[in-house]
Amino acid sequence: QVQLVESGGGLVQAGGSLRLSCVISGRTFNFYGLGWFRQAPGGERDFVAAISWNGDATAYTDSVKGRFTISRDKAKNTLYLEMNSLKLEDTAVYYCATSRYATSIVVLSKRNSMDYWGQGTQVTVSS
Repeated sequence: QVQLVESGGGLVQAGGSLRLSCVISGRTFNFYGLGWFRQAPGGERDFVAAISWNGDATAYTDSVKGRFTISRDKAKNTLYLEMNSLKLEDTAVYYCATSRYATSIVVLSKRNSMDYWGQGTQVTVSS
C-alpha cells in the first residue's frame, strides 16, 4: 500500500500564503506523478494541480494559475503546493493523490483516475 500524508493547512487571511506538503511512503511504485485536489463544503473534489515525478510536466486548473505552484522533492519523497494570493474561494480540504496507471499529466487531472489519496488538510481563507 502507498500512504500519502498531507500537512501545512491552516487559517490564513485573504492575500496570504500557505505551503502544503504531501509525504509519500509505503510500498511505492513507479508512479508517473501526483496531483492536488480540493473539496469545498458541499462541493465535489476538484482538480487543482499535477506534476510528473520527473518534473517535466505540470498542469493547473485555471483558477489557480499564476498563484499556486506545484513541485516535488524526489529525495524526500514529498510533493508540495505553494499557494499565494489566497482568496476566500480557495477555502477547502486539500488532498494529494496518485494513480498506479497514469501515464500522462492529463490523467492526473481526473479525480476518477486516482486510486491513492491522503487524508486531506484543511485550508481556510478569511476576509
